[in-house]
Amino acid sequence: PVMLSFIYLVRELPYGVYTVWMIFISSWICDTCAYLTGICIGKHKLAPILSPKKSIEGGIGGIVGAALLGAIYGMIFDLDIRGCVILCAAGGAVSQIGDLAASAIKRNHNIKDYGHLIPGHGGILDRFDSVIFTAPIIYALTLLVFSR
Repeated sequence: PVMLSFIYLVRELPYGVYTVWMIFISSWICDTCAYLTGICIGKHKLAPILSPKKSIEGGIGGIVGAALLGAIYGMIFDLDIRGCVILCAAGGAVSQIGDLAASAIKRNHNIKDYGHLIPGHGGILDRFDSVIFTAPIIYALTLLVFSR
C-alpha cells in the first residue's frame, strides 16, 4: 500500500496530471514490448528459475519500447521529451524487477497465478506487480527531471 501511494503523490506534483500516466505506460508498455521482442528474437534467459520465458533481449526491447512511447507521449502533451524518455525507460527497467519479485513470491509459495479474474493472465496482481515498484521511481525521477 505504501508504494502504491506514490501514484497519488505523483498526481499531486506539477505536471502530475501527465506524469502519473507514465507509471502505467512504462510498466504496461514495457511488459508488452518485452513479450513481443522476446518472442521474436529472445534467446538468452533473463531469470530462468523465476520466470523461464523471460529473455534478456525481451527485457531490453521492453525498456526501449517504453522509452520510445515516453518520447511520443512527451511530444503529444508538449512535455520535456528527454525527461519523458528517462522516466519511461527507468520505469520500464524497474517494472521488470517488480515482475520478477512477484514471480519469486509465487514460486516460493508454489502458486501459479494470483487469481483467475482475467483469463490468460496471472490475476489482477499480475497487472499491478510492476506498478507497485514503478510508482516510487517515477515519483523520485519526476522530482529530479521536471523540477527545473
